[in-house]
Amino acid sequence: MRGAGFRSSVYFPLAALVLLATALTSISIGSTSIELETVIRVLAGRILPEGWLSLSGITQQDDIIVSQIRAPRAVVAALAGAALAVAGAQLQGLFRNPLAEPNVIGVSAGAALGAVIAFATNLTAQSSFWIPLFSFGGALVALFTVYSIATRGGRTPIATLLLAGIALGALLSALSSLVISLSFVNFQVATEILFWMMGGLDSSRWLQVWISMPFVAIGIIIALWFTRDLDLMLLGEETSASLGVEVETVKRVILVTAALLTGSAVAVSGMVAFVGLVVPHFVRLILGPSHRVLIPASALAGAVFLIVCDILARTLHPPLEIRLGVITAAFGAPFFLYLLRSRRKEAGYF
Repeated sequence: MRGAGFRSSVYFPLAALVLLATALTSISIGSTSIELETVIRVLAGRILPEGWLSLSGITQQDDIIVSQIRAPRAVVAALAGAALAVAGAQLQGLFRNPLAEPNVIGVSAGAALGAVIAFATNLTAQSSFWIPLFSFGGALVALFTVYSIATRGGRTPIATLLLAGIALGALLSALSSLVISLSFVNFQVATEILFWMMGGLDSSRWLQVWISMPFVAIGIIIALWFTRDLDLMLLGEETSASLGVEVETVKRVILVTAALLTGSAVAVSGMVAFVGLVVPHFVRLILGPSHRVLIPASALAGAVFLIVCDILARTLHPPLEIRLGVITAAFGAPFFLYLLRSRRKEAGYF
């Protein structure tokens, strides 16, 4: 325990510094490189009261690039990464399986279908607010459907919930593909949908920050509030119930929170896979399984991870930008195969 406490005391300040460094780096580099000192002065000038800091020597172009384009993009990446990582940590604890992630309960597919419908009906041309609204709606509808299918007699078996989520996710993905295929009568709309489904932060502005931030904050606060119950759930449902945990209530809260966090992330970043799988598992290897530490640690690590992936997406093949979902999949898919092989070895399959 003392070793775990020492690792936590080192991890959190170090992760916070790394998050700050990666965010500033993300704002600094791009098609037009901006000196780090300029970035800090622009950001400080926006935060501090007027007149406290001289902005002489900073061009209007640099000010716009930093404050209106790259800064909100870095914040959206941090919010989406933190949300997906916390959702993954919760679901891995609930299912007691390191292979669990937000996709397994169909929430991501539901959020994606909602956004695809918003694109296909041309609502996005009226206001970009419709994408997150439809994404939230799709995520909640998917969660309600999965929960209704899996629940019988007031009980929700985890195995049934998992299977229902996988089946519904496949169905919702097929419906998204159907909508996209029907949208090819409008090539521009179909292209926008396909690019969005591959994930990306190129359209991130402060509007996306203000839309997602409240939901991400609420989701993380709720997740932190239920860390003790989630720790006890690791012992099994019967044992945790004997220790005073309202098992079915905790299941519902965790599922709704995971849906809220996933919908918040998908709404502003598109389909970005494997963040909720890779990050919590990596953090758990360092700090252990206690969710009181794992949840906030995963939030920090998820924010750093997605900012780094976004940096790679913008810089690996300039001037073209690689879609963010491609970068996260390049990290996540090999890690998933490693986890799968490790678990098969433990089970004695090969």
